[in-house]
Amino acid sequence: MTLQVDALVKDYTTRSGLRRTRLRAVDEVSFTLIPGRTLALVGESGSGKSTIAKLLTRLEKPTAGSVTLTDRDGAKVPDRRYRNHVQMVFQDPFASLNPFHTIEHHLARPLRVHRAGGSVAELLEKVNLSPDMAARRPHELSGGQRQRVAIARALAPGASTVIADEPVSMLDVSIRLGVLRLLKKLQEDEELAILYITHDLATARHFSDDIMVLYKGRVVERGPADEVILRPRHPYTRLLAEAAPDPDARGRSMESTARPGEGYDTSYDHYEARWLDRRAG
Repeated sequence: MTLQVDALVKDYTTRSGLRRTRLRAVDEVSFTLIPGRTLALVGESGSGKSTIAKLLTRLEKPTAGSVTLTDRDGAKVPDRRYRNHVQMVFQDPFASLNPFHTIEHHLARPLRVHRAGGSVAELLEKVNLSPDMAARRPHELSGGQRQRVAIARALAPGASTVIADEPVSMLDVSIRLGVLRLLKKLQEDEELAILYITHDLATARHFSDDIMVLYKGRVVERGPADEVILRPRHPYTRLLAEAAPDPDARGRSMESTARPGEGYDTSYDHYEARWLDRRAG
């Protein structure tokens, strides 16, 4: 299955008294999610990453543009089957699971609703969890185990495309790599197309095939992961790379380590000027 996104736009309307203001969260974004490949969507908080995830999973309706899922023969997948194939893994594995229900309930329900094959035990084994965990509730599992359950739930309907919205940011550093390796293995075994949403450039580089950089709802740079991270062309991408923690950098000023958008002018010209100043210095 291939997911094609064309000129996607999402506007929100805010009201202050009698005055209404339009806020464009996503502005003419286009990309393709291909089976067996991972596209990383990178940007600071408020850039529109999670809005794109909600649009692709149909939790929000786009203002303009289209999202089309096609099968191997190029035929459009009917709307009634769209959610069977496009599923989301949320950032917080505890908040995305109902604490009152068992793990078996969380996995059996999508199997039943979507009339999918397989069993709860098979799903648990697929994400390297013991089948006896089906009787437990979310609070009895670790953060990493809960996120594995969330991944299993996304696969239950027979998903071919997974939207992973910051899937490891709420987990301990020691278990993040295990979850990312699991996603990579599942991608290879199931021929999944993955949209990996993150602000972590290090994991974006090593986990994804391609990277797309988002700034104020618009794509400002895209390309192969190594090329975007090691040879960024847009000044915003350069500053995102500089804002990443660097254990070898000591005595660096607060300005050079501050995140883009925090206390600074966020215009393109400002980013270009700061970059040129550093090169000159």
